Amino acid sequence: MTEHTLRPKLTIISDSFVDDIIEEAFAILDKVGIFVENSEAYSLLSEHGAKPIDSGNSVRGTGKLSFPKSLIEDALKSAPRTIQLYDVNGDNEINIGGDEVHFDPGSAALYIHDPSEGRIRKPVTNDLRRFIKLVNKLDNYHIQSTALISSDVPEKCGDSYRLYLALKLGFKPVITGIFEKESFSVMKDMLTSVRGSESALKEKPLAIFDACPSPPLMWSDLTSHSVIEAARAGIPSEFVSMPLTGSTAPITLSGAAVQHAAETLAGVFLAQTAQTGAPVIWGGSPSAMDLRYGTTPMGAIETMMIDMVDVAVGKKLGLPTHAYMGLSDSKGVDYQAGQESGLGIILAALSGVNVVSGPGMMDFESCQSLEKLMLDHEVCGMAYRLLNGISRRDDLMALPLLQSLPKGGHLLTNPHTLKWFREEISFPGKAIDRRARGSDKLEDLQTAEKRAQAEVERLLTEESEPYVSTDVSDELDRLMVEEIKRLGGAGLPK
Repeated sequence: MTEHTLRPKLTIISDSFVDDIIEEAFAILDKVGIFVENSEAYSLLSEHGAKPIDSGNSVRGTGKLSFPKSLIEDALKSAPRTIQLYDVNGDNEINIGGDEVHFDPGSAALYIHDPSEGRIRKPVTNDLRRFIKLVNKLDNYHIQSTALISSDVPEKCGDSYRLYLALKLGFKPVITGIFEKESFSVMKDMLTSVRGSESALKEKPLAIFDACPSPPLMWSDLTSHSVIEAARAGIPSEFVSMPLTGSTAPITLSGAAVQHAAETLAGVFLAQTAQTGAPVIWGGSPSAMDLRYGTTPMGAIETMMIDMVDVAVGKKLGLPTHAYMGLSDSKGVDYQAGQESGLGIILAALSGVNVVSGPGMMDFESCQSLEKLMLDHEVCGMAYRLLNGISRRDDLMALPLLQSLPKGGHLLTNPHTLKWFREEISFPGKAIDRRARGSDKLEDLQTAEKRAQAEVERLLTEESEPYVSTDVSDELDRLMVEEIKRLGGAGLPK
């Protein structure tokens, strides 16, 4: 027989507490409202029942809107409970919903940690190529991300360029986003070229677009545009509200969670006004500010606690969930990086976060590290093993084995051991050192960072076949060259 225990879960607040957060968020939307900076969004929301609060700005097509509770409740009913993502070939369906957990590297870092130079620097094309190829080979990352902003292309095409490389060199579905309104169109064209048609892209989504409201209680021109366009294209929007305690949100963790809920509920409503049934993900990247330094620590336990509350709210509303967890504020691949990232990854898994973004990131969400990404990958493997729980493999679990064991005997070669050891025990990669002291060459790779660096280089030297056809690759090249030249560049970097 094989009998599984319940899947391990962690609950941080009661159901009634979650209900109170949701009700207060509804009250904020009704009595305080949301400032909408995008004129098309303002019109859409108004046409669907949102009420102007400051009529002076509404003349210009922007301003603060009030949202009656009934409008939001209707929008929640039309939002899908699960979302399916597919790789570049339209295969390997990933289900986003329920308690499924999928890890991806954090997105849009401005810097990369370079161990060979011993410094943090701006990334270039080759860094993006290496990053994408490494994620291809790390099975615990189910989703790719446009994790680095390349500094060797015109700044305004940074959005499309990182997606271009992820599609050209990778095979996993991608989390991406825009910092320029004009980027969405060409990025949609790239995704369509991979799928073959707009209808095929809707049927089998390939990417998620992050959309970040601006705390407190504002949806910007850029972010609103992204949500509207994504909804119409059938591309999932992942709302990433970022309340900062004591700065752009209340100092209390519960107060920050209420504000997060209000901002995100407004995003759900906007997406559904643009297209009924638009896929959305209840996500976030809050921070419990360290008021001593004015910093926004992603590795603070309070930050993780807000994330867990936000996810509990999203689950209560029946939506797929996301959180930025598994990050560190350290400036190097050290104990602090492991402590903060490992704790975040495990807490996210136990909370059932559907999309966990952040592995590899450091320095307050601004920097990526291939070595940290490799080490975080091992923690993600531990999290998956933890979620599998403990199984009862036999009616009598130990008695027959121990009865048959001779004095001084062992179970190393016992058929029972050989049958079950691979299913019971997970084995990490070479970045994790479980060798005995005195093993050959142990002294050469004494630190986790050095072992991870060696494993990164080993994996990147392995050959791999292209994932997209030559025709698709050429079309991606054409779209990217055209975009770079439109923005004043000479062409693709060498």
